[in-house]
Amino acid sequence: MDLKNINYNRIFKRYDLDLESQEDPEELVYRLVPEETHLRKVSEDIVFMRYKDISEDVTSAMEVFSPEEVIEQGLIKGMEIVSELYGRGIYYFPHVMMAADLMDRGLKMCESHLTKERETKGKIVMHVAEGDPHDIGKNIAAVLLKSNGYSIIDLGRDVLMQDVVNAVEKEKPDIVTGTALMTTTMSAFPKIASKLYEKGMEIPFMCAGGAVNRDYVESFPMGIYCVKAADGPDLANRIVTEGWDWKKIRSNWDRIITKNSKMRGE
Repeated sequence: MDLKNINYNRIFKRYDLDLESQEDPEELVYRLVPEETHLRKVSEDIVFMRYKDISEDVTSAMEVFSPEEVIEQGLIKGMEIVSELYGRGIYYFPHVMMAADLMDRGLKMCESHLTKERETKGKIVMHVAEGDPHDIGKNIAAVLLKSNGYSIIDLGRDVLMQDVVNAVEKEKPDIVTGTALMTTTMSAFPKIASKLYEKGMEIPFMCAGGAVNRDYVESFPMGIYCVKAADGPDLANRIVTEGWDWKKIRSNWDRIITKNSKMRGE
């Protein structure tokens, strides 16, 4: 995919952004990709969705670097850039899914050369609220979280509240997420939070979707509002890697989201 063919004026106008203040997307890509040639090619294959090159470039990279290094510094770096482009409104869901497919191909090649199974950062149970059939947002979030090293238990769409509670009891995840696009379905979230809280499972509950806002999500225990799918990995890293609980996330929410927005050039 050639970023030169994208009409950025239209994109920034659509998102009500100041074009003069935005970093050129192509410059963004080449600023973020690794400097080393082999790793840069792998990252660019993900970003530009080069299906014909990914196998050869991953193989070449593994002749110089370990499979772990190719994964962390090549494949994941490429997906992180895709996440940035998606967050800025330059890439859309099909681009994210194509990039994720390429990353999966690269991961399989690398993992076949690993001496031990690749460790994950943590486990996340994801679902779309009961009665809501819209799962695109959840799917995007799942791709971004998986590409950032998380094991995803995807319950799908229109998931019964009790099924979510049961999954959390069984899987013992680090985080549970819920998405609701329809206002008629968002009431499931406080009910799920209440059931979990009553059972002594005080787990961060990241909620997103057009039907909810920050005030609503923070009206019940454990709720953390996620503005965009692109914010998910950073919030998850703070919880899992840095040990933040849902209360600390809430108290630092403005700073976190503002920082992420600035990084995306919003």
